[in-house]
Amino acid sequence: MPAPKKKETYSQAMERLEKIVSQIDNNELEIDELAVKIKEANEIIAFCSDKLTKADREVQKLLSDKQES
Repeated sequence: MPAPKKKETYSQAMERLEKIVSQIDNNELEIDELAVKIKEANEIIAFCSDKLTKADREVQKLLSDKQES
């Protein structure tokens, strides 16, 4: 599967990550596929982390704006 898409939501990315983790936990991946899936998982984690950071900044800004008014 490709890296996270621009239109992909946080929930969709998390579903993909959970599937990869499940495949790893259940030994469903061939050794050749494992490195590819781990790389994909790292890309999904970075995508989700970025989404969470942006959401946190937005919430903090909204709270700050509310306190100022």
